[in-house]
Amino acid sequence: MSYVDGFILAVPKDKIEDYKAMARLGAEVWKDLGALAYVECIGDDVPCGELTSFPRAVQATDDEVVVFSWIVYESREARDAINAKVMSDPRMQQYDQTNTPFDGKRMIFGGFQPFIQV
Repeated sequence: MSYVDGFILAVPKDKIEDYKAMARLGAEVWKDLGALAYVECIGDDVPCGELTSFPRAVQATDDEVVVFSWIVYESREARDAINAKVMSDPRMQQYDQTNTPFDGKRMIFGGFQPFIQV
């Protein structure tokens, strides 16, 4: 069965076009290097809950939008190999922890092993 990396982050509304450009490049690079799918979603119906919610999880402010994304790989081993290649790909060198259109310290991410896939 496949393997999935998931991400939740907050992007300032005035930087969403910059984020989309970065995401388009990311999609191209990850797919070129072997990812099976690459999906980026902008929050459209993401209410702030009383205790927990997507906005609370990433400490989103009123001038930010929540982004939810995932990348699908053939396996965890494939993911590890692809991510290593992505990090050294020259196309991605323009982005580092200080040069992204969002606050990477508030990004939540992790790898997941699917148990149902239809």
